[in-house]
Amino acid sequence: MESVTESRTPERRSSLAGRLARLGFTDAARAERLLLDAEQGPADDLLDALGGTADPDLALDGLLRLLPCADEKGVGDELREALAGEPATRERIIAVLGVSAALGDQLVRHPEHWRVLRDEETPDGNARDDLLAAVGADPGAAEPVASGSGRETLLALRVAYRRRLLALAGRDLTGRADVADVAAELADLAAAALEAGLAIARADVPEHGSCRLAVIGMGKCGGRELNYVSDVDVIFVAEAREGENEDAALRAATRLASAMMRSCSASTEEGALWEVDAALRPEGKAGPLVRTLASHRAYYERWAKTWEFQALLKARPVAGDADLGARYLDMITPIVWDAAEGESFVEDVQAMRRRVEADLNQRTADSERQLKLGPGGLRDVEFAVQLLQLVHGRSDETLRARATLDALDDLSRGGYVGRDDAAALSSAYRFLRRVEHLVQLHRLRRTHLVPDDEDGLRRLGRALGLRPDPVKEFTALWRRHAREVRRIHEKLFYRPLLLAVARLPGEEARLTPAAAGARLEALGFADPAGALRHIEALTAGVSRRAAIQRTLLPVMLGWFADAPDPDAGLLGFRQVSDALGTTPWYLRLLRDEVTVAERMAWILGSSRYATDLLLRAPEAVALLGSDTALAPRPIEALRTEAQAAVRRHFDSRGGPAGPSPQRGRGPAEEAVAAVRAQRRRELFRVAVADLLGLVDVRTVGEVLTGIATVTVEAALQAATAKIEAETGEPLPTRLAVVAMGRFGGHELGYGSDADVMFVHDPEPGADERAAGRAAHAAAEELRRLLSLPAPDPPLEIDPNLRPEGRQGPLVRTLASYAAYYARWSEPWEAQALLRADPLIGDPGLRDRFRALIDPVRWPDGGIDDDAVRQIRRLKARMESERLPRGVDRRLHTKLGPGGLADVEWVAQILQLQHAHEVPGLRTTRTLDALDAAVEARLLDAEDAAVLAEAWCLATRIRGSIMLVRGRASDLLPNDHHRERSAVARVLGYPAAGDLLEDYRRYARRARAVVDRVFYGAD
Repeated sequence: MESVTESRTPERRSSLAGRLARLGFTDAARAERLLLDAEQGPADDLLDALGGTADPDLALDGLLRLLPCADEKGVGDELREALAGEPATRERIIAVLGVSAALGDQLVRHPEHWRVLRDEETPDGNARDDLLAAVGADPGAAEPVASGSGRETLLALRVAYRRRLLALAGRDLTGRADVADVAAELADLAAAALEAGLAIARADVPEHGSCRLAVIGMGKCGGRELNYVSDVDVIFVAEAREGENEDAALRAATRLASAMMRSCSASTEEGALWEVDAALRPEGKAGPLVRTLASHRAYYERWAKTWEFQALLKARPVAGDADLGARYLDMITPIVWDAAEGESFVEDVQAMRRRVEADLNQRTADSERQLKLGPGGLRDVEFAVQLLQLVHGRSDETLRARATLDALDDLSRGGYVGRDDAAALSSAYRFLRRVEHLVQLHRLRRTHLVPDDEDGLRRLGRALGLRPDPVKEFTALWRRHAREVRRIHEKLFYRPLLLAVARLPGEEARLTPAAAGARLEALGFADPAGALRHIEALTAGVSRRAAIQRTLLPVMLGWFADAPDPDAGLLGFRQVSDALGTTPWYLRLLRDEVTVAERMAWILGSSRYATDLLLRAPEAVALLGSDTALAPRPIEALRTEAQAAVRRHFDSRGGPAGPSPQRGRGPAEEAVAAVRAQRRRELFRVAVADLLGLVDVRTVGEVLTGIATVTVEAALQAATAKIEAETGEPLPTRLAVVAMGRFGGHELGYGSDADVMFVHDPEPGADERAAGRAAHAAAEELRRLLSLPAPDPPLEIDPNLRPEGRQGPLVRTLASYAAYYARWSEPWEAQALLRADPLIGDPGLRDRFRALIDPVRWPDGGIDDDAVRQIRRLKARMESERLPRGVDRRLHTKLGPGGLADVEWVAQILQLQHAHEVPGLRTTRTLDALDAAVEARLLDAEDAAVLAEAWCLATRIRGSIMLVRGRASDLLPNDHHRERSAVARVLGYPAAGDLLEDYRRYARRARAVVDRVFYGAD
């Protein structure tokens, strides 16, 4: 065959450069120079083979380096003959050189190793015998001992290991070995190296005969799915030989294990093999390196976590004492599956799922290039498969395969994973593992990153047979597989649950009801049977609605599982879907707007309060589409809408605008019903914004106060209009509503009553008794209208903070209030007026009432020492008398130490003492008062911060309790595990214990400030 170097004419050179470029050489001019400078360049068929490799330039460089080294070793002529006359041998050699610079370097150092790439030739014997012989150990011995433990032995191990690695790479890169077979062979080769490393260790540890040591492969080594370059995870188990002291034997075993690890990881001229990692052992790196069988059993039976049992799914003996390894496996297997029946199993599985999802959402800058940990990467497949094995392998022993692909096949055959999903995952997993192998082979380095340079991407694409644009085609194929994995991973747990209840044709195996129930239980559903009924009801039939639900539910079930109460979430979803199922926009919105569906799942699974609001007005689901739609509306916009609703039901003379749409309901009732519907929508808006973390605690209080203000204001207008329509004349008095307590402080919670006082001022010339009767009638009508049964949460109007409390008149004139406060007012009433804000009714009357009470609540010169003592005594009595019996006062967010009352009374006593001279203290808002006290140097800034933090956390806890339970409570839940966990999750805490610890710390610090500032303690 004519050599390409036989003719060096310009025409020949030009034609050679063009041919090289067409063959795929990126630097054709350089390749041409190298070929022309070579004493004997490659023949045409060899040149074609070079052009078919992943990186022709790299392959040519390697070949031109290998040939002279082979000549020096006396194997050059044999190599050239093989390259010329053995096509399969040529293909393997060139394929290796075109992918792996590291294996090219190995061939240059050991040219004779090319023979392992010869057609149908493999290294002599099995890997274990080969590597043991390389270190001078007898493969037939019960406990082989190497001829030494020095440098020469370590080098021999590495050379023998890499020789077999080279042979495997040759078959891999030419398609003679499937990716799963390659991974299995790599694991077997690693096991052989561990056995040889143990033989070297025995040569280094004279007392090795006192113990038995088994090496248990974990992770990819145990699962026989190892990479070319990877840490090898192991666990060591040992026992003393008969008659030997156990402590001494364990010390010897520990030395043996350490020496074995060093023999594999030590750096030499031939490099290291890989790190041996024993961190998966009981107690991790903090635990002993070597344990007895009994010690392993004790740990796994008492202390192990679910993730440790997940790791043990892949455990298998790989080196050392085979009998001891087998006994370890016999011991551990039932423990793994018994543990899966434990009480904490479901919680642990949920925590593992959340941890993996959190990892996926906290990626590094390189995450998009990650084959292992990136979105749609290998870990997604492996974790999902292992989790399904844990869930269903408890009752189905056919699901206990160690290797991911084998387990995936088993899950598909059993109906635990859909057949199409399993096929797609298997294809993607094989592709990703193949790419991972190619990436690692290049430099024989441990990496899972896809190259970000053009040459690296081109090499990968060509190695996978992609032409003519390998970079573009590889990138598209990789992204498509990653997207598919991510898509299927998100649904893998849930889609078969639909098949379990669907009445659809087909031969595909399906989950049994028991298996579906087990999976739902593992996902956190407390009532799996009920959940299956909901799924069946939502997906039954062949309607378009059912078809869309079958698309939505696999993803939404995952979101429900991530919420504090999955059962409530799924039930709420079914109820909303039943209410809106025939509405054309509803399912389309959920299908097309992922944000809406995900937020809906979280809301329904977290908050009974928000769910009840949504069920009463399902169309409010449209608000979930954007943060803008969930932003609180300005109070003026709400007021305009509410007043328009009232006007629609009354004509200009105060009479009905038209016939009542419902028998027995007049225009006032209809008007207030419309206003309460508006309130219901706005409560849902702020509740959802709160649950999603879009608003802070101050904003929530202001918004809820604004909603209540507009509602009461509209109800007052409707009540007044009704009375005027009935009497035929205008109300003979001006009327105002004074907000008190949290209402006046603009700090309303979801479950707060509206504390109010009513004040009126007769029109000039009006009869005072008639004016009083009219004002009383209007106030009573307002309360009646707001107490009518309605689908929105009740708004209780509580007038008990008025002078004389329940014994006093419901409504007083302005003059009556003035006389009372001038003559009878107690210090506690002045304190109550600190939160008084005339928000509703006649503007002039509101201003006059404010002018009346300002000197009472902000007395000139401040309150005297006697009043301070009275207030302190009252506070102390409240702490001892008003707390419900039997409750842990430390968990009471309102009256407990460091709770809301503590903080508010500190602010209020400073206001009573100093507001006359500090304008900033003349506010009804607690946090504003604390800020003003700091600015006026009446309160230390650090103390104020401590008080504000405690107040905000207690307020958030009260709000979250109402959101979660749908009913108010001041007590941090401590007797209902699910509610306690739900409140913690809604507040952003990973567990209830973290919330409790935080609250106690904040409250303890706040109480110390209260003792100093309020009570005057040292």
